[in-house]
Amino acid sequence: MKTYSATPADIDKKWIVIDAEGVVLGRLASIVAMRLRGKHKATFTPHMDMGDNVIIINADKVQMTGKKREEHFYWHTGHPGGIKSRTKAQILEGAHPERVVIQAVKRMLPGNRLSRKQMTNLRVYAGAAHPHEAQAPEALDVKSMNKKNTRV
Repeated sequence: MKTYSATPADIDKKWIVIDAEGVVLGRLASIVAMRLRGKHKATFTPHMDMGDNVIIINADKVQMTGKKREEHFYWHTGHPGGIKSRTKAQILEGAHPERVVIQAVKRMLPGNRLSRKQMTNLRVYAGAAHPHEAQAPEALDVKSMNKKNTRV
């Protein structure tokens, strides 16, 4: 038996839209990371960009368990003493709440060139509207996959 390896001609990309309202952040991010890599497909090939294009709406209404809203995101400016931080709650209430979801998905992917390419297939919007109606995205109901995916 030969090992199957996909070629660029074999790749079939779909468009998926996910409503993040009331969904737990970590569970959402793991499902999205799996979809971006293409691991849900039987023809998965690790060195190819096989994943779907994912649209996440209502990113500002994502939920977190425990005290994760008070956890900090850290970054460094590159200058001496330039460590900065913000809590996830501050980012969600700020001008760009979609960055919490983007960062969570990014950190669930491997840190290589391919995953940076796969991250370009992710579109996250704070509100319910998105400009990708022409692609006819299929709705993926993350809430009904598992009862732990939602937070009441």
